[in-house]
Amino acid sequence: MDKTKVKNTQIASAIFICIVGTLLHFTYKFWGENIFVASFSAVNESVWEHLKLLFFPMLLTTIIGYFYIGKKVPNFLCSKALEIITSMLFIVIFFYTYTGIIGISILFIDIASFFIAVILGEYLAYKLMIGNFECHNRVALIILTILLICFIIFTYYTPNIGLFKDPVTNQYGIIEKENKDVSFLTHLCYKK
Repeated sequence: MDKTKVKNTQIASAIFICIVGTLLHFTYKFWGENIFVASFSAVNESVWEHLKLLFFPMLLTTIIGYFYIGKKVPNFLCSKALEIITSMLFIVIFFYTYTGIIGISILFIDIASFFIAVILGEYLAYKLMIGNFECHNRVALIILTILLICFIIFTYYTPNIGLFKDPVTNQYGIIEKENKDVSFLTHLCYKK
C-alpha cells in the first residue's frame, strides 16, 4: 500500500467534503424545496439535518475512494465508517457542550466545528488505513447502510426529540411554508 496515495486521497476527500457539505446546506431551498433533494440536504437547522452535510459527502468519497484505493487497503471500509461515526459524534458532542455552557449557538462556531470534524475524521481514517487496524468490512457496510436509511427516513418521518428539533423554528423535519418567517439574525444566533 502506498501511504502517499492514501494521504493524498484523504486530503482530496477532506476538501471535497468541506465544499460539498457547505453547498448541501443550501441545495434544498435552491432546488425549490424538492422532496428528493431533501433526502440528502439540510431541510432545517436541527443538529440531525446538519449531520447530513457531513454524512453524504463522506459516503460519496467512501464509494469513490473504494474504487481508487479501497481494494488495495484491506481495512478501507472500516476506516471510512469510523471516520463518519467519529466526525458525526464530534459535531453532536461539541455542539451540545458549547451551547450548554454559553446558552446560545453561534454560526461561526458551528461552521468551524464542521470543518474540524471533517479534518478529524479524515485524519483518523488515514491513520487506521496505514496502520495495522483489522476489522470486518461487512460490519462497516452494514453500519453505513443503516445510517443511510436513517438519514433518508428521518427526513420525512422525524422523531420528536431534541436532536431533530430546529432551534430556530422549534419544529421538526420539513417545515411548512407558513412557519418559515424567521429573520436572518435569529438564524445566526439563537437561544438554546
